[in-house]
Amino acid sequence: MVESEIHVPVLANEVLAWLEPKDRGVYIDGTLGGGGHAEAILSASSPTGRLLGLDADPAAIAWVSGRLRSFGNRAVLVHSNFRYLAAVAEKVDISKVDGILLDLGLSSFQLSARRGFSFQGDALLDMRFDPTQPVSAADLVNNLPEKELADLIYRYGEERRSRRIAKAIVQNRPLHRADELAQVVLKAVGRSPKQRIHPATRTFQALRIAVNDELGALEAVLPQAVDLLKPGGRLVVISFHSLEDRIVKWFFRREAGQDDNLAMNTPMRLRILTKKPIIAKAAEIALNPRSRSAKLRVSERL
Repeated sequence: MVESEIHVPVLANEVLAWLEPKDRGVYIDGTLGGGGHAEAILSASSPTGRLLGLDADPAAIAWVSGRLRSFGNRAVLVHSNFRYLAAVAEKVDISKVDGILLDLGLSSFQLSARRGFSFQGDALLDMRFDPTQPVSAADLVNNLPEKELADLIYRYGEERRSRRIAKAIVQNRPLHRADELAQVVLKAVGRSPKQRIHPATRTFQALRIAVNDELGALEAVLPQAVDLLKPGGRLVVISFHSLEDRIVKWFFRREAGQDDNLAMNTPMRLRILTKKPIIAKAAEIALNPRSRSAKLRVSERL
């Protein structure tokens, strides 16, 4: 990864404002990516604040280790999916923390890794955050029955034309490269002159979510994060599409006692600090278009 490809962290100022990193504080970045947020948190909690960083991608851990080398043992980095957050924290002897960040977006690091996250170029259809995991996007694209493929694209991509896309994919199998898949989708559904995003965007999103079980991992990590927070500790989550944001929103509401379906004696563990999600300002969007779809929500441990 070259210097020009370093991940620009989304909503970095807002993350620091809500986490309020402090000297002697202990923080977790559950999604290191290129390390931009982690570096900012460590700098703001100088000189003795500590950070545990996780990432499912071993290459990201290697990269961020170099980026954060100057912080010495203040930064502990672990190759792990955040769905195992509690076990990782226990292993490194962390019981309670002052703040946790989960940035659910793709980083420039992953986009430059040529694993098919982007449909530009001739990268293989991989899409695994962790290359050691057994199932790739190519496995799904080339092996799923047409109906299952259509259901997957509809469920995780919220793509109305999923049946047409799945039929075209099956007719053009085998597909091994990201650009091949993108062209198949484009030919299947077309593109209007006013359409801002590529027609394959939702299909790629669906495959990536399925390959990495992203929604399952998010549902698994949220209660663990609350358990790890000290009273007054804050959980900051940045999501990038409605499926993620909906999970975060309703989890926060349940933990804050704002779900009418909860039993009367259910204890409240969180206080919601952001009634509406925080979004990027126009100036940030102009500099970093990826921030356009980011939504930040914050809750505080009671």
